[in-house]
Amino acid sequence: MADFPFLLVMIVVPALGAAVIAALPPAREALARRLALGTSLVVLLLAVLATVAFDVGGDRFQLTTSVAWIPDFGVDFALGVDGIALSMLLLIGVLVPVVIGASWEETAPGTRSMRTYWAWLLLLEAMMVGVFAATDVFLFYVFFEAMLVPMYFLIGSFGGPNRQYAAVKFFLYSLLGGLVMLASVIGLYVVSNSQLGEGTFAFDALRQLDIDPGVQKLLFLGFFLAFAIKAPLVPFHTWLPDAGAEAPIGSAVLLVGVLDKVGTFGFLRYCLPLFPDASRDLAPWVLVLAVVGILYAALVAMGQSDMKRLVSYTSIAHFGFIALGIFAFTTEAATGAVLYMVNHGIATGLLFVVVGLVIARGGSRQIRDYGGLAAKAPLLAGVFLVAGLATLSLPGTNSFVSEFLVLIGSFPTRPVYTIIATAGMVLAALYVLLMYQRTMHGPPRGVLLVEDGGAPDGPAPDVPGAGSTAVLTAPTRTRTLRVTDLSRRELAVVTPLVALVLVLGVYPQPLIDLITPAVQATMSDVGADPGGITPTVPNGSND
Repeated sequence: MADFPFLLVMIVVPALGAAVIAALPPAREALARRLALGTSLVVLLLAVLATVAFDVGGDRFQLTTSVAWIPDFGVDFALGVDGIALSMLLLIGVLVPVVIGASWEETAPGTRSMRTYWAWLLLLEAMMVGVFAATDVFLFYVFFEAMLVPMYFLIGSFGGPNRQYAAVKFFLYSLLGGLVMLASVIGLYVVSNSQLGEGTFAFDALRQLDIDPGVQKLLFLGFFLAFAIKAPLVPFHTWLPDAGAEAPIGSAVLLVGVLDKVGTFGFLRYCLPLFPDASRDLAPWVLVLAVVGILYAALVAMGQSDMKRLVSYTSIAHFGFIALGIFAFTTEAATGAVLYMVNHGIATGLLFVVVGLVIARGGSRQIRDYGGLAAKAPLLAGVFLVAGLATLSLPGTNSFVSEFLVLIGSFPTRPVYTIIATAGMVLAALYVLLMYQRTMHGPPRGVLLVEDGGAPDGPAPDVPGAGSTAVLTAPTRTRTLRVTDLSRRELAVVTPLVALVLVLGVYPQPLIDLITPAVQATMSDVGADPGGITPTVPNGSND
């Protein structure tokens, strides 16, 4: 089974699915939706089978496929995964069906067709698989830039009122970082040509180069800028709150759950192994950005009135923890960082889905327009609470193990940064619990639900007093809104993520075992002691 081209098929299947859906007549939107879900489930099955075929104790890169693409320039269509990349493919496999299920009854703004939405979504999935599976640096760059296109159209065509501004800002920021990275990619090719006699973009060959420390810093900065924008680290983060707030919920889940991980994945896959001297020399500056991001984003999140912007800012804070774990240069911290990447995608993906369900019922993104929903929708409130507790890394949830490994692994080598970062844990509890308390408990404010009913076209005005119904007055009509609890479809959407939050919170060891060998190899590349600190799970989490 290891000889089967899993990675190539995982790229081709969603790309073909996107083409088929795009070719369907406009009246066949129901068929397009079912095809999108079926295609995403096939990719999930392939990801699981690839994990079964992967030998944890085997070669660093497995399930490889390589075809000459542009031989005159040493470019191959080369794919392969280590434990880090494979864990991200599993995350993609899980999140895309959830996103499709969460968007099942969504309607496109204006005259746009949801058939196009499903096609762009599957094309995005193909690009995301490619960016994590590429082992040729030029191929990685191609996928890195190509995945901007479907996300641009998902935000710009199907997002909120300011979707055009958010889409253009997202695209320009990412394109700028990509162009700077392209200069470093070309620089790597020139260096390889001078040392090997022929230019190459193969990762394994580039890893063996002996690059001058000064040149390393220049090349490192080119890659780092692109990845810091994508991650995003403060001060390169300003595109994310706008994109996260205006993107449709499904696209927002993939934006913060997967696309942003390309930045932190790039630190591990390319910055550390290819530029080890520069990584060590510039690590203190990266760590400053990481801890500033943790505190700054947490403080800004506390002041947000828009639920989607708040969740976007929480992600910026979490990426600070991930960067801290990566640049602490210990196996335990880096393993925690990779685990954090997966768990953040699950926990924040769940939180975004639940926020989307609340907005779908109330028609407003504003926290002040809600209150008392738990009394009328207890299941919705319960899932909201689980998602919030996972986001603030409560023990027993999946995020706790990740954060614990990052902090305990970072302290021996970076004690000052680690101590400062712990303040972010306290702030996380504040912004998450305040959002939950204001929307789910207290007196009804603005939007209020009871049973069936439509949703308003915009934010609801404040409605004084308490009651089971809120009457919204618009220029042309008066509408009574009723709040429903989770439907069976919505339960089916959130249940897998809730289960993963709890299961990985109790027993994360299989995922740690998958990730650790690749992390040890990366630490060896950067000159750290790969066996200096061995990842372990706190008692009670791996028994």
